[in-house]
Amino acid sequence: MQLLSRSNAKTVKGEKRGYLTYILYLAPGNISGYEVCGGRSPGCFSDCLFTAGRGRMSAVQQARIRKTKWFFEDRESFMQALHSDIAKAIAYSAKKGMTPVFRLNGTSDIPWESIRCGKHKNIFAAYPEQIFYDYTKILGRIKIPKNYHLTFSRSETNDKEILKAFSKGMNVSIVFGNLPRLHMGYPVIDGDADDLRFLDPSDSIVGLKAKGKAIRSTNNFVIRI
Repeated sequence: MQLLSRSNAKTVKGEKRGYLTYILYLAPGNISGYEVCGGRSPGCFSDCLFTAGRGRMSAVQQARIRKTKWFFEDRESFMQALHSDIAKAIAYSAKKGMTPVFRLNGTSDIPWESIRCGKHKNIFAAYPEQIFYDYTKILGRIKIPKNYHLTFSRSETNDKEILKAFSKGMNVSIVFGNLPRLHMGYPVIDGDADDLRFLDPSDSIVGLKAKGKAIRSTNNFVIRI
């Protein structure tokens, strides 16, 4: 089973900047029977991107559930497959004259820095020259590898952690009904212009437009101004 995907409307926009983004999509929350989003809130779960784009299709959802079960039930072979897929992505990108970048938490929030990959401490150590990046709602993650960029993700329950995230040097992503120019005194950049978060200017809020079920959501996960 192929683990990494490039079929994402937003990541395709990054190709204009010379990057090919490969994303691992798992089944969010505990949909698979295993929890993959330790920092989730009721709002982010109900409005999850699992319902957006191709994620709305049941066949896609079932494939993501199978991947998640594989990760938990046969971790060693899963990591071997992930290692192989990344190697293939690097080779393919080189042929295209593009730079590969990787998101392992497309619809999950797993602390990959603590997951061993064969003889390596983690997948980042296996590919130290490659760029990895993700969004996370878990502010307490520690010992983040230098080649792994994290953007803190705001939910309706973690507003108090936003300033802490900025103090740690992280940008913060927020889902808006309509993007403002400023929020909390910080400039808001268009996070839907592409998915290359590691290129964002520091001290910025990454504004994301509501998608999937979130478009009509009435909970506070989406900020409407």
